[in-house]
Parts: sequence; structure tokens; C-alpha cells
Amino acid sequence: MTAPTVHEHKAHAPRAIGCMIITCSDTRIADTDSSGQLIQKLLKDQGHTVVGYHLVKDDPAEIQLWITRATANEAVQTLIINGGTGISRRDATFEAVDAMLEKRLPGFGEIFRLLTYQEVGSPAIMTRATAGIIKGRVLFSVPGSEHAVRLAMEKLILPELGHLIQQLSK
Repeated sequence: MTAPTVHEHKAHAPRAIGCMIITCSDTRIADTDSSGQLIQKLLKDQGHTVVGYHLVKDDPAEIQLWITRATANEAVQTLIINGGTGISRRDATFEAVDAMLEKRLPGFGEIFRLLTYQEVGSPAIMTRATAGIIKGRVLFSVPGSEHAVRLAMEKLILPELGHLIQQLSK
């Protein structure tokens, strides 16, 4: 008997995942959060459930509070955080997220930066996109630009979301 292929694994993966979106920004409001709105649209278009959406200041304590609230909600299987992954003084999302991850998925950030490099060149080194596992949930943290969100969602997150949740349930 041969081991199942990736395609066979994915065929048995859940199709509808409960997701919470957290936008970290000091400048956006819900009406101007085009990246958060895009994440919601892309998830819904693929049949996933948006359990919640929150816009928070790029403050580590506030970000960690919302991550803790999300992981306390049984309906949340995945957290998608956008914003605050750069290197400016106010960009604190990476530190807040990284301190809470129980397992890291370094391939996500590596491939995201490669794809970004292929599109924009050397500025790709400034993104600190990351992913990992926290309290049995998958967490993705991506830059706040609409273009970066689309890239991460379409090329990496959406194609693997069900498969990741399936693997976590083993």
C-alpha cells in the first residue's frame, strides 16, 4: 500500500473553515480597510465562514488580547491577521504574534517573500509575514497592503487552508 498523495489528502480536507480576521492598523477604519474586506470576500467566495472581523491598533498587548479571544472561540479554526509586519517603529504585529506561536510554519514566510520578490524585487526583505499554530488553530500574519493580502490569500492560504486544518486534527 502506498502513502496517500497530497491531492488525496486535500480531497478529504474540510471545505468550510471558520476564520477570524484581525486588521492591525493605526490609520484605518472599517470603511477604509480594503485589505480586511478583501480577506473576507476571498474567504466567503471559497465557502469559508467569517466568524469575526476586528480592527485593532498596532499595539502588541491589544493584538495578543484579540488572538487570545479568537482562540477561546470554538468556531475559530484559523486567524488571518493583516498589517504591522514591516519594520517601522509602529510595526509590532510580528513580535506580538511570534511570542504566542506554539509551532511555526517558516515555509509560509519564506515562500511569501519569494513570491513578493518575484513581483517587486528587493523590498521583499522588509516583510515579516509569518504563520504558525496556536492552541490548535492556524494563524497567518500578512502585510496590510491589498496586493500583499491578495498574493498571500490566493497563492498560499486558500489553497492549503483545509489541508492545514485536516493535519491539525490528527
